[in-house]
Amino acid sequence: MIRLGLSIAILLPALLSIFSAPTYHTWLLAVLVTEFPLIFMAIAFVLILMSSITERFKTAGTVISVIALVLYASPVARALLISDNLKTELQQAFKGRDFVAPSSRPFSFWKLAMRGDASAVYKTLSYSQDSEAPLTLDFYQSDSSALRPCVIVVHGGSWSSGDSQQLPELNTYLVSKGYHVATVNYHKAPEWKSPQAVEDVRNAIAYLKSRAAELRIDTSRFVILGRSAGAQIALMVAYQRNLPGIRGVVNLYGPADMVWGYSKPASKWVMDSRAVMENYLGGTYRDVPENYRTASPIEYVSAESPPTLIIHGKNDVLVAYEHSTRLAAKLRKNGVPHFLLKLPWATHGFDYTLNGPGGQLSTFAIEMFLDKILM
Repeated sequence: MIRLGLSIAILLPALLSIFSAPTYHTWLLAVLVTEFPLIFMAIAFVLILMSSITERFKTAGTVISVIALVLYASPVARALLISDNLKTELQQAFKGRDFVAPSSRPFSFWKLAMRGDASAVYKTLSYSQDSEAPLTLDFYQSDSSALRPCVIVVHGGSWSSGDSQQLPELNTYLVSKGYHVATVNYHKAPEWKSPQAVEDVRNAIAYLKSRAAELRIDTSRFVILGRSAGAQIALMVAYQRNLPGIRGVVNLYGPADMVWGYSKPASKWVMDSRAVMENYLGGTYRDVPENYRTASPIEYVSAESPPTLIIHGKNDVLVAYEHSTRLAAKLRKNGVPHFLLKLPWATHGFDYTLNGPGGQLSTFAIEMFLDKILM
């Protein structure tokens, strides 16, 4: 009976690999289940062995554990399928010169067992001397003595939390590939409203340009990358004005249509997304509808918009996947080179580790995108 109960207990989290998380804490569990699958696969395998040597409940326990194992392995299997055509699809989306041969395959089963690396050295620079709220950025400098492209990273956190140290593994990886990386802090809600954060990132870019010779930055080759709320900020910077030197934008599971997003909120069991948006935009949609429209990156897409890489999990319970499909449709309508990497199993924050199924595929896509538009 105990082994049967354990088999059922291990099956329930496995369901998060195919179904959306119903609550905040199960969302956090879903990130672990789908991006650290080897741990859960090993537990399920042990239970299969345990069930196979029992007399009573042998069949039921074994069947349940096998189902759990298959579900835990499903993100790995789906990642392998996506990886087969990923490079070709990226090549077709961003036409031009061929990609430089990647340093790794889009997905490797063995890499799932590797630890992430966040060891890159950075220096903190103050880009705003505002006495009321000074702002900093962390600058990761590549080893190259020549002028190099710079990736601007905008952190997530519902516009009200998070900082420049969020998810540093990608920064280390990009620096190892020869890019400078600048991770930006910005003014946060509810004290500071939109569009202040967007202006902050623009100011950070201007600051980097002013110190380009010293920092060895090629000011004609910037890319902005944002996660979640930070992606909304990054898209606004990229689309709202034609800033010189912005060659592309990477949107990781960000809200692109604030008007539509307010009408289709996340479950309150996961996050009160309407309250989050109201804090950032200064009120409800009924009170300040124009604020929602002017903060929607999708409103500013035009034929002059920079190439865009969109990465989103279809099981995202914080920012609906449809934000990205709507943005992709608008980009397609305007003839903007773009690619939407769909991760069927993934939820919000899947890139918590770069070595999980979603983390590996997204890192590969980002590397190829940067190589295509910057080199």
